[in-house]
Amino acid sequence: MEAPPYSAAEVEVVRLPDGIRERDRVAVEEPLEIRIDGVPVAVTMRTPGHDEELALGFCLSEGLRPESARLPDDLVANTVEVVAGGFDAARLQRSFYTSSSCGVCGKGALEAVAVEAPRLDSPLQVPLEIVASLPDRLRTAQAAFAVTGGLHATGLFMHDGALLCAREDVGRHNALDKVVGWAFREGLLPLSGSVLCVSGRLSFELVQKAAVAGCPVLVAVGAPSSLAVELGADRGVTLCGFVRGGAVNVYTEAWRIV
Repeated sequence: MEAPPYSAAEVEVVRLPDGIRERDRVAVEEPLEIRIDGVPVAVTMRTPGHDEELALGFCLSEGLRPESARLPDDLVANTVEVVAGGFDAARLQRSFYTSSSCGVCGKGALEAVAVEAPRLDSPLQVPLEIVASLPDRLRTAQAAFAVTGGLHATGLFMHDGALLCAREDVGRHNALDKVVGWAFREGLLPLSGSVLCVSGRLSFELVQKAAVAGCPVLVAVGAPSSLAVELGADRGVTLCGFVRGGAVNVYTEAWRIV
């Protein structure tokens, strides 16, 4: 499987201690401005590709109720225009802060985050062996990572382990937003019968995005943070961390793993 040409760029590298000078491929990172009805609402550093999905997923996780996304009429590079009915720019300024790497940094406490998602009551249960296999299944879809070693990934799986969608990005939040945006376009939300798997650790923001998407099981290769566990318990999301070598640590709602 070939990496998309827009996901990697060639640079010069000197390999020490041998002093060999040659060409290497690194992950592309560029800014993306997200606009709603012409109003800039966020700039995120991302790997180009699936930008409309990224914008939709970001807006969904912030409760902005997007309807569609497209390239702007003026074709400005690295910009996506989102249509969102009833968009309130003043509310946007009051409700969240954005940075190049994290959509909700600075909110600090659960009650300060407008997670517009009810507690999940999905009866989904997933066999342990399926959960344990997901990181390896996701890895087979990480073409750009295989070339660069510098990209995060998120995969959306059916309860039997079948891969529905995988996306890569320099930002782990962006990779998940792209998957959620894809699911939104496909009419699959809420993801009450599906499982999300991420290639890194479980942060608070990733649990928030999974909860907003209605996904009851979130799997990660790495560790969860304390606030991620707290939010998972609060929203009824099953968090599986350190999923490696057949072992799984289940931090919340363990009854879903059978």
